[in-house]
Amino acid sequence: MNQVTAAAPLIQASGLTKHYPGFSLAGVNVTVEPGQVVGFVGKNGSGKSTTIKALLGLISLDAGQASVLGCSPRDLANTASARAKEQVGVVFDTISLPGHLKIEEVGKLMARAYSTWDAAGFQQRLRAADLDPKKAVKDLSRGMGMKLSLACALSHNPRLLILDEATAGLDPMARDEVLDALRDFVAVEDAQGNPVNGILMSSHITSDLDKIADTVLCIDAGHPVFNIAKDEACDLMGVARCRAAELEQIARSGVIAPGAMRIMRQDYGIDLLVPDRFAFAESFPSIPCDRMGIDEYMVLMIKGERYC
Repeated sequence: MNQVTAAAPLIQASGLTKHYPGFSLAGVNVTVEPGQVVGFVGKNGSGKSTTIKALLGLISLDAGQASVLGCSPRDLANTASARAKEQVGVVFDTISLPGHLKIEEVGKLMARAYSTWDAAGFQQRLRAADLDPKKAVKDLSRGMGMKLSLACALSHNPRLLILDEATAGLDPMARDEVLDALRDFVAVEDAQGNPVNGILMSSHITSDLDKIADTVLCIDAGHPVFNIAKDEACDLMGVARCRAAELEQIARSGVIAPGAMRIMRQDYGIDLLVPDRFAFAESFPSIPCDRMGIDEYMVLMIKGERYC
């Protein structure tokens, strides 16, 4: 195992490729730096879970290279890499704990599995999540199960969290509590003030990523669509609501580079992806140009069409 430093990427993967009958993951790149939250989005069946399983060494790759905390996915899956495994906290979209166990027994099980287990921290997280230690895993709702999984993932002091729909099934207040815990996790610094932790977080609840992500990676049908800084998509870019005649005027103006215009035709007119909504507003003050979230940007990039 290679030693990973605080400044080295926690995940560095390029060209991830996996072929199945009827589906292929092809050429996906993933990078997670210390101090960074990377949002991972795409439609159901787009390949997000396949990518996560490949990074964790749960499936073998047909092509591509990956390093997770200095380990290859294959090494990470081996028992010899126990120290590296302890530094990775994972929450899948379904709870993976034995249903007959009581929550207090889950803590005891984890204490045997992880040398870095923080029993006091686990108890504190149970209290914060209103989880009854006497309750059986099988009796938990989906949302409570996700809270338990996240408490387990955080309580063995990982450096990297890989979350697959971790906020699914939670009410808005509970989701905000989870996001606060994730912010605290990624804000941890070493003695020199350098960030040490990072998160790869897949979610269909893109409003959560609007709040917490630094960058957003999108794949569709197994292929990469975009990898963009969240602030660029949400704060700088915008969507103009225009008519066909206005679209022609915009195209002729050159305010958007030739070949870079992306549109979606709607019943009320045309939505146009704008790289810089502030510059656009100066050139076309009469055309509404709105701030957008990750969800609208993703829809335009996946379903929209190029306008030349």
